[in-house]
Amino acid sequence: MATTSRRRRWASLLGVTALAVATGGALACPAGASTNVDFPTHCIPPAVAGIPPIDGTTTAAITVDNTAPKVGDTVTVTYTVVKPAASNPTAIALPADIMTPTGKVTLGGAQTGSVTVAGPKKNDPVPGNGAFPSFSMTGTFTVTTPGAITLSPGDYNIHTSYILELDTPCTVTNPPAPVSETVTATATTPVNTRAISLGSASGNAGDSVTVTGSNFTPGATVTLAGRSGTAQTADTATVTASASGAISGSLVVNDKTTTGIVAYEGSAWSDDLGAGPAAYVVNDTTPVPPGSQKLTTTVKAGTLSMAQAGDAVGLSAVDFGKGGASTGALNTVTVQDFRGGPAGWSLTGKVTDFTGPGAKIGAGALSWTPACATKAGSPSTCAAGSAGTVGTSGATLASTPDGTLTGGQFTVDAGLSLDVPAFTPPGSYSGVLTLTLT
Repeated sequence: MATTSRRRRWASLLGVTALAVATGGALACPAGASTNVDFPTHCIPPAVAGIPPIDGTTTAAITVDNTAPKVGDTVTVTYTVVKPAASNPTAIALPADIMTPTGKVTLGGAQTGSVTVAGPKKNDPVPGNGAFPSFSMTGTFTVTTPGAITLSPGDYNIHTSYILELDTPCTVTNPPAPVSETVTATATTPVNTRAISLGSASGNAGDSVTVTGSNFTPGATVTLAGRSGTAQTADTATVTASASGAISGSLVVNDKTTTGIVAYEGSAWSDDLGAGPAAYVVNDTTPVPPGSQKLTTTVKAGTLSMAQAGDAVGLSAVDFGKGGASTGALNTVTVQDFRGGPAGWSLTGKVTDFTGPGAKIGAGALSWTPACATKAGSPSTCAAGSAGTVGTSGATLASTPDGTLTGGQFTVDAGLSLDVPAFTPPGSYSGVLTLTLT
């Protein structure tokens, strides 16, 4: 009886060891997966099993949650072993949920290195002499360099918890394995924080107006210029930004059609290197004809502001093992542009990673579909930003263009969708979406 028991125990050990070479959770390759690749694999079972190294072919695929990230974004990587290198070599059926896979994904091209991935302790029962099911492992990496980044399957290890705690490392025989996925990263566009203010909002033709500003490039030559609507006038002056990026100077305004003043670096205006326009009006000093009375009233300029209907959004739940889109709607944002000048506005947003119980969902997994409505009678018409990823570097939610006269009231909304990986640990995950109006 004792001999029979030992024989069964040893047969079980053999089965577990072989299983550790090439199995895990019963997962198919995710929908939308990229190219399956084959590569030779060398696996070393634990010495206690008495099994020689196993050389076989692994079929695997790498998928990502974002194939077009920006520098600074976090990309979630899934490494799926579609067809393991071996099958159960014994007639002993193996139980469910005894294996925990870990591994590496190799990065190449514009960014090199490796991504550590891990899978859940989950597998279907494996019949005696039966084929092993596939398994998946996930991990994340932060994009540091723009360009094409290739991803290839790397080494993996299966830890088994059945009778004994055992590890079976499997290595790529001729590294690197073929490329299974490629992401194309783009450089993050710096946010323009340059700003100017005027010493006065109006003056007579020929008067000087003081212009101060901040966040320009230290030491840069900055042009001060008048604007008539969107066209630059002949009134210009230059100043040099200080070591802290501050500017201070004066501009003589002669053009009676002037509606605003701008400041910019470089030879011509650009949104990336400029600030303004700040509203400025040339007073009408035309003499009053005899027998006439000149009537004057004043429309006071207001401010650019926004208000939101709430500060919390509950996204829909998703199932562990399935994942997918967790959806919801942004609380409505009301923008009031009561400045009455020539400058438009832009409402942008950026989001942090979503953190939860021992895991996170990268910021690049959140996308939105913006919408914007303009209140009747408003001089400006708002435009919704493009649908797509929000990410840590941000995206435009809505905007209005510069013009001769701008302003109005607007309501901004967006549908939200968070792409949750299939085996994200259960629990509540939260991130912070920050909106900025400029």
